[in-house]
Amino acid sequence: MTAFKAVLCAIAFLATTISGWAFETAAGSAYVLDVQSGLVLFSKDASRPVPPASMSKLMTLNMLFEALKVGRVTMDTEFSVSQKAHQMGGSKMFLRQGERVTVKNLIQGIIVQSGNDACVVVAEALEGSEAEFARKMTIRAQKLGMTNSTFANATGWPDPNQRMSAQDLVLLATRLQTEFPEYYRFFNQDSFTWADITQKNRNPLLNLGIGVDGLKTGHTQEAGYGLVGSAVQGDRRVTFMITGMQSVAERTSEGERVVNWAFRNFVKKTLFNKDIVIGRADVWMGRRNTIALYSPTEITALLPYDALDEFKTTIQYTGPIEAPISKNEQIATLVLEAENMAPIKFPLYAKNDVRKAGLIGRIKTSAGKIKEDLLGPSDDR
Repeated sequence: MTAFKAVLCAIAFLATTISGWAFETAAGSAYVLDVQSGLVLFSKDASRPVPPASMSKLMTLNMLFEALKVGRVTMDTEFSVSQKAHQMGGSKMFLRQGERVTVKNLIQGIIVQSGNDACVVVAEALEGSEAEFARKMTIRAQKLGMTNSTFANATGWPDPNQRMSAQDLVLLATRLQTEFPEYYRFFNQDSFTWADITQKNRNPLLNLGIGVDGLKTGHTQEAGYGLVGSAVQGDRRVTFMITGMQSVAERTSEGERVVNWAFRNFVKKTLFNKDIVIGRADVWMGRRNTIALYSPTEITALLPYDALDEFKTTIQYTGPIEAPISKNEQIATLVLEAENMAPIKFPLYAKNDVRKAGLIGRIKTSAGKIKEDLLGPSDDR
């Protein structure tokens, strides 16, 4: 390996590339993620911090779910309602000052009724004050990779320091689905009654028969109408965020259009079955000159319907790879590339062992390399 500079080797399987898929939205910013594959299907101004309105309640819920997970509280723990919580405006659970409410009921009040009062109760119970809770929300968001999110309150009440990006909201929504499945079910709840007042879930997509099972709407004059949503069809889940819509009706129609587009225009394609030889890599100073590459799992990718057979795959590795090489050692990467899509990478592994060549073999290999460096490669290669 030290006799010459290592180079990046790439073996092309297919040479064509797909044409980009088109999608337009009236949303000011938007982000659409295929959760299982991790493929971003659409992004529009998705990293810009925008007013999240009540969609920021998802972060309040994350803080509460984390407290439940580590045992700080239980679903039966009761929190007391302060005067501040009772007097909150906007959407409400209609909590009365001095009453005690269980965590389970507060979760439903936040998710189904979008209760600002319920959010303040949670904030004060967990951190002593809403201001301290908001500070902790910001710190936690940064640690979770939500780098374009800051919080001034627990409710989404208008404030110049209350900002989240579309990408951050989808990241957060995906976390709530994967890390807290026992609580995620509340997002699909149709209605909730408190103080003899029944309120319907504000998510307009839940009962449209398109697989939507969460998450949260939001609206302020500054933010417009927004929605973080998630839907399941078959073995796929799509999570998305749109914001800046002009009305409830526009938010509903645009949300439905995003879901239908995401499911109808993409399909999973099997690129390679598991355990088959996908390609070979050159070996340096080994008892074999090449090593077979494979994947222990099926390699699948999500592609547009109209471009199922038009994409480019390459095998990349830094090589030749110096022996010894162990069976099942990751030594290369399969890269899928398509127009208007970030490359998708899959690890490839050694199919078998390659032992280091003996002394004579190493001398012959070195001699051959020196000859090639001096005279160039032979014509019969």
